Amino acid sequence: MTRNRPLLGCIADDFTGATDLANTLVRNGMRTVQTIGVLASTGGADVDTDADAIVVALKSRTIPARDAVAQSLAALRWLREQGCRQFVFKYCSTFDSTDAGNIGPVSDALLDALGSDFTIACPAFPENGRTIFRGHLFVADALLNQSGMEHHPLTPMTDANLVRVLQRQSPSKVGLLRYDTVAQGAGAIGARIDALRGEGVRLAIADAISDDDLLALGEACAALPLITGGSGIALGLPENFRRAGLLPARSDAAHVPPVNGPGVVLAGSASRATNAQVAHWIAQQRPALRIDPLRLARGDAVVDEALAFARDHDAAVLIYATAQPDQVKAVQAKLGVARAGELVEHALACIAAGLKARGTRRFVVAGGETSGAVVQALGVQALRIGKQISPGVPATITLDEQPLALALKSGNFGGENFFDEALRALGDAQ
Repeated sequence: MTRNRPLLGCIADDFTGATDLANTLVRNGMRTVQTIGVLASTGGADVDTDADAIVVALKSRTIPARDAVAQSLAALRWLREQGCRQFVFKYCSTFDSTDAGNIGPVSDALLDALGSDFTIACPAFPENGRTIFRGHLFVADALLNQSGMEHHPLTPMTDANLVRVLQRQSPSKVGLLRYDTVAQGAGAIGARIDALRGEGVRLAIADAISDDDLLALGEACAALPLITGGSGIALGLPENFRRAGLLPARSDAAHVPPVNGPGVVLAGSASRATNAQVAHWIAQQRPALRIDPLRLARGDAVVDEALAFARDHDAAVLIYATAQPDQVKAVQAKLGVARAGELVEHALACIAAGLKARGTRRFVVAGGETSGAVVQALGVQALRIGKQISPGVPATITLDEQPLALALKSGNFGGENFFDEALRALGDAQ
């Protein structure tokens, strides 16, 4: 029997962002598989699954722009080979980037490869407090540059005006699809897109303050080969395919079998949300061990100590490098930003691999860069996406004979009790 061809191909610039997008698609009725990069084992062949959507997770958010472009174009080529009809470039809902990229350079390159002259850029995710008004990104009630993101160790966001931010990254003309147009619905949005094109605009920041706005944007963008944004921009895309008779109604899009066995929480993010989650775990007197980057730099046996710590506890443990911004800056001043991050990611990845070898089956991971390092260390190639644990974070299982269950959390996502919620969800992931 001929399998269904995927309809939507997505390229995400980090691993938790990929899972966040896949979660949105599953919740809206698309069976979704997330791959960890382009599947080398397929040799460019089809993915052996009846997915409606495929999300390729890259680790390209903070690498040099030319490398991010090359990886994204390779993912696009592979997704086109799978038969995908439309494409999404997904980045963080806080627009994490620098003046050198990588959102602008990757968007321009994908547009060129698809022979397209226009796309929108909309990182809004109202369910998690990310909204855009008159081109300015808000995180809850704060402007982006007053939200804590101005302290991000790799991509400090010091300007809330996304038109300015994106224009500094791209030679293309950047415009604004303002809220007074978006509020009028898909027809008005489509007309304004035509007008922006006529003005020579190639990339347009799109205002959105509610899910209804995102649904209208999705409907208006049905014919665009490429859409860019956060996971919220995908809300309206499944319905486009249903209206076209390409996607049947599904009640089982989120079905994955449960995975039982030992669990662990690995936290590398220094975000406010993850700091609160770590503090909540410790306040409950749950077993927790902090990874010290300075000890890693000295060559101490930190990984072995962490594995022994996990072995000595029957319950799930938290192993974390999460710290307050002033502590992070102090470490970076001694080690350098890149080396400090690499040491932590490598250590947590080695700990994950060691725990897997000892039988751990459930992994809760906090932080996009950390998640990327961990899934690579675990040898994960592809994930089936299940039900949502918390906004932006679903349960997932690997497509293996002996599957692992993973919850890959962006640093800023989840309530203070997220770690417990995730461990429970992964143990009963249906």
